[in-house]
Amino acid sequence: MLRVVDSSFIKSCTKPDHYPTNPYVDIAFAGKSNVGKSSMVNTLVKRKLLAKKSNTPGKTKLINYFQIAFKKDELDDRLYLNFVDLPGYGFAKVGKAEKQSWRRMIEEYFKERTQLRAVFLLVDIRHKADPKDKLMIEMLESMNIPYCLVATKSDKIAKNKIQKTLKELKAQLNSTTDQLFSFSSLNKTGITPIFNWIEERVF
Repeated sequence: MLRVVDSSFIKSCTKPDHYPTNPYVDIAFAGKSNVGKSSMVNTLVKRKLLAKKSNTPGKTKLINYFQIAFKKDELDDRLYLNFVDLPGYGFAKVGKAEKQSWRRMIEEYFKERTQLRAVFLLVDIRHKADPKDKLMIEMLESMNIPYCLVATKSDKIAKNKIQKTLKELKAQLNSTTDQLFSFSSLNKTGITPIFNWIEERVF
């Protein structure tokens, strides 16, 4: 299995001519505000504060880039990719103009970033499917962008209800992907299948 050996923040940006120029592919993290994107990035790279977390939903207004170094084996050379934390959407207290700006920023990234290899779309396992997540899925599928659904905060429900809840969420979201995982930053569960998916997609 892949393991992270190094990680670093690269830059924040808003438009294509600001995107990093390194040659590595992108794996992006999308989802509603406060769904746990930054926490997931930090958990995967085993660092508490690489991606800045906030208790204020809607605070992340930029596309944040992180360079991640992996190894498969001690003797292997390092393998690199970019983790991309996209602005969260769906926070009610943000003004209409700002919501539209964030949407344009994400759409432009999906259209213009040729290095984008796949997207993790995060949803909260405790809640029924949100129309905004459905719109994101429609966008990804219309652009033929591979994506994986990740149900975060799985520690908040009983273990014996996780698989049933995942199936219900997939049906509610009307998603065509067969990739759906539960994840908990608190309990560090779900890391292995996510790294396996990254390895299949990128390496």
